[in-house]
Amino acid sequence: MRLIFAWFVVGLCFLVNRGECVIPKSLLEDIDSVNKVGSYIGVVVPNSFEINPLLQSSSFVVNQKRPYLDVSGRRFRIGTLENQRVIIVMTGLSMLNAGITTQLLLSVFNVKGVLHFGIAGNANTELEIGDVVIPNFWAHTGLWSWQRYGQGPEDELPLESNGDYTRNIGYLKFADYNNDTTTDNLLNNVWYQPEEVFPIETTPETRQHIFWVPVDEHYFTLSEKLEGMELEECINATSCLPRAPKVARVERGVSANMFIDNGAYRTFLNSRFNVTPIDMESAAVALICYQQKIPFLAIRALSDLAGGGSAISNEASIFAPLAAQNAVAALIKLVQLLPS
Repeated sequence: MRLIFAWFVVGLCFLVNRGECVIPKSLLEDIDSVNKVGSYIGVVVPNSFEINPLLQSSSFVVNQKRPYLDVSGRRFRIGTLENQRVIIVMTGLSMLNAGITTQLLLSVFNVKGVLHFGIAGNANTELEIGDVVIPNFWAHTGLWSWQRYGQGPEDELPLESNGDYTRNIGYLKFADYNNDTTTDNLLNNVWYQPEEVFPIETTPETRQHIFWVPVDEHYFTLSEKLEGMELEECINATSCLPRAPKVARVERGVSANMFIDNGAYRTFLNSRFNVTPIDMESAAVALICYQQKIPFLAIRALSDLAGGGSAISNEASIFAPLAAQNAVAALIKLVQLLPS
């Protein structure tokens, strides 16, 4: 179907007699050539410091004939990872970039599954910086209905009766975090909302809602074999973590367009939603894969305590490189377990 769509676009370009097409004919021919080889695992990565350890790894062998294709501002790197055909792409920071890039990957290339990795803040007091976590569910916690001052949990939200918004997921009450004894706060409450989704097997424009997006069951089961693997624990010869990091499968992770470095909000997210990693992209990748019915799994290495530590400043400035390396190690180990 992707090949048919590609050549349909070529035909439209000729019919309208445009000097340029959104995807030029030469690029579509290159895409066709890549897709004819077979299906790929898509590897989606947020930033350069996270993708570079993978590209520099001896496990990644670049395609010498066609090392990459550039499409719509994204570079799709083509090669093999542990003998598995892969297309690796960097999204850039944020939910929007992650969603756009993932949809572009799935629309253009013959992708049979998506693996996403990077670093994350840690909201789980039972885990430490350097640990690698693999959640079973992801949610976007940046979609809110912000309730006006004077109203509370018993008051219906605007457009709630239309099915646009809900009080089923829960809310954050700002007054619970006042610094003084005042019981009220003008910011009042924000109610967490599910995403509107439009899965490909349903009638177009027929919306559904989802908050907790599951990862692929098979990938998640395979990831159990990563537990016990050896991970990097030292930044240099003199600076090491207090204990050897580990891989842990956890219940939930969350994403939003916010870098969380606030202990109170960290505690709220963990106590309200039982989350471990907090990042800015994974839920977007999960939501796209969920709608396109593509198997998905995210691997996140904990680089900081999201504001919950005793350090004066956020720990990511020190531990992000180590965390990125551990995320790459876990990804490579997981790819080794996949059928070639």
